Amino acid sequence: MRRQTPELLLLGLLALLWGGSFALIRLGIETIPPITLIALRCVLAGLALYAVLRLRGRRMPMNLESWRAFMVQAMLATVTPFVLIAWGSQEVSSGLAIILASTSPIFAFLLGFAFSRAERPSLLKGLGTGLGIAGVVLIVWHQGLEGGSWPHMAALIASGALFALSSYTGKNSFDAVDPMLPALGAQLCGLLFLLPAAVILERPWSMQPSRESLLALLALSLLCTALASVIWFRLLRTLGVVATTSQAYLRLPLGAAIGVIFLDESFPMAAVGGLVLVMGGVAMMTWRRG
Repeated sequence: MRRQTPELLLLGLLALLWGGSFALIRLGIETIPPITLIALRCVLAGLALYAVLRLRGRRMPMNLESWRAFMVQAMLATVTPFVLIAWGSQEVSSGLAIILASTSPIFAFLLGFAFSRAERPSLLKGLGTGLGIAGVVLIVWHQGLEGGSWPHMAALIASGALFALSSYTGKNSFDAVDPMLPALGAQLCGLLFLLPAAVILERPWSMQPSRESLLALLALSLLCTALASVIWFRLLRTLGVVATTSQAYLRLPLGAAIGVIFLDESFPMAAVGGLVLVMGGVAMMTWRRG
């Protein structure tokens, strides 16, 4: 247990960083278009990671196989899910967004049957999966009845599925690699898609970002992306996929509380019920006896 203590502390820190990222994205997209926000996030995070990597005397690999793996990781974890989160957060509060996007442990468990023989079906995990799905359905159904945007909520759920898939591809591709390398590689590859898309679709030179949005972008880039990415790749190697994605269990209440306290968001009772179901489901799926 003592040997795992540092990893568990990193898991808690990752949950805090990613839990806070939803409120930061919400602040950022108030005056910065969503694709531009995520592109700038990659630029700043990439610069920070490159600077640290150079200070450590490390260099990026130059072989085609490594960069092909970076590209896959960029599409599954750096580009698509964060664009979906930024777009979905335009019509969904950060508290609800974090619940819908934090379904990655559910998808990780289901995908485990295809990607990992270590995952075995059990009654407890099956019940946990059912509870998690029920929680998401409750939230989406209630918000839909209240006039919420179904496409935006679906985008947030899809981001959770992509994060789960990227956990397996990341572990399989970078299990014996310095976690800073795939963290930086994914940001650089992500820019190949995000920068042209931002220029063509959002005309970023015409934006007038507020001070709050710029500060949110800075924190999102350096803390919730650069630092969090390094921690994430390390934990995939040391704790495994399901245990690492279980940080969603921790970030759910953290992210929801941040939205209520700092963004003055409301949190309907249906969302509370969905939160309890999702947290209970994730806890059951990641529970290990003795």
